[in-house]
Amino acid sequence: MSDHVQNWVDVAAEEDCVEGHAVEVLVDGQVIAIFHEQGEWFAMDGMCAHQGGPIAQGHVAGGCVTCPWHGWQYELSTGIQTINRQPLQKTYAVRACDGRIEVDMNS
Repeated sequence: MSDHVQNWVDVAAEEDCVEGHAVEVLVDGQVIAIFHEQGEWFAMDGMCAHQGGPIAQGHVAGGCVTCPWHGWQYELSTGIQTINRQPLQKTYAVRACDGRIEVDMNS
C-alpha cells in the first residue's frame, strides 16, 4: 500500500488545452505545463531544466516537447531528456474530470 496522499488541484478547463499543444498554469507559485497529446494528458514542470525556458510554448510531437529556447526535448510521460536519457523534468499525474483538468501536486 502506498503512502502517497493525492493532492488533486483544479488547474484549467479541458477546452483550454487543445490537442497537440500545451497550456501553462501556476499552482502554489510553481509553473506547470499541461499537454494534451494523442488523446492523453500530461503535466510537467513548466520551466526547462536547461535554462528555464517556457516548456508550454514548445513544439509538441511524437510524445515529446521541444523547449523553444534551445531545443532540449523531453518525453511527456517521463520528463526524460531525449539525448542524455536522464529524467530532468519533474512530471505530475494529471486527469480530466467533468470538463476540468486536475494535477496531483504530490505525485
